[in-house]
Amino acid sequence: MSFGKMNGFADIVKTKQTRDSEGFTHSEDEVLASVRVYREGRHGSQRWANLAAFSEATDLFRFRCIPCLTVTADQFLVTEDGRFDIVSVENVKGRGMYVEILAKRSEPTIGKV
Repeated sequence: MSFGKMNGFADIVKTKQTRDSEGFTHSEDEVLASVRVYREGRHGSQRWANLAAFSEATDLFRFRCIPCLTVTADQFLVTEDGRFDIVSVENVKGRGMYVEILAKRSEPTIGKV
């Protein structure tokens, strides 16, 4: 995977609960890292046929491993196209160089009819 293929950008974000001065809690997004990513949408390729178990995943993201950061399914990705919930995280070929994420597009529920 070269930087030429990693032509998109994404933020790895975690939601945290904060308490204000009056004692009320609200959720706030904390950006853990901003990375260059390779993004592949779901289509009829052999790769996606092998991932039939993850039928809810809509996109595949690959990026270089970030030292001192563990990406989990509790986090999510934010790109210019929207927000993606992480379904699974995998170390590509077990070498610790690249991370592959299967994610599904997060649809807002507020304002839908």
